[in-house]
Amino acid sequence: MRCPYCAVDDDKVVDSRPSEEGEAIRRRRECLSCGQRFSTYERVEQLSLAVRKRNGLIEPFRRDKIEAGMAKATKNLDIEPADVARAVAQVEARVRAMGRRVVPSEAVGAEVLEALRVLDHVGYMRFASVYKGFTSPEDFRRELASLEKDAPPKRPAGAPPEPPSRPAGARREAR
Repeated sequence: MRCPYCAVDDDKVVDSRPSEEGEAIRRRRECLSCGQRFSTYERVEQLSLAVRKRNGLIEPFRRDKIEAGMAKATKNLDIEPADVARAVAQVEARVRAMGRRVVPSEAVGAEVLEALRVLDHVGYMRFASVYKGFTSPEDFRRELASLEKDAPPKRPAGAPPEPPSRPAGARREAR
């Protein structure tokens, strides 16, 4: 690493610590030539990711397109924007975990559907109707039946409510 003060490539690391919620490592360095200290950040290099559309065209993966689609599907629903943002991040992480540089758009769409299934069933149905190209009420009935089949059973009237689920990695508050 070249010193930003004297441009000599001779330094030592004085301190290292996680930064940006664990997404980077901040390193405090000292130039062995001039003695000045400076910071550097080390991050994982994200490989470029592309999506093969149904018509065969390949375009760069764009997280904002997923975010826009999920935002439209959940518009006017009682869903926190932070929950949608977490779902978008989860979709991107799953797509990247496929380990391929070019991913079929069907795989991206399936991940979005799965994230919406967990997040909100109305949002799921809205997205599915556009993504799967519903053309009749029967398409809605069939998809709704599939959604209900996979949904947890309804709680009997008067039964205590289930404790709210926490996102993976969330910590329980201290009492």
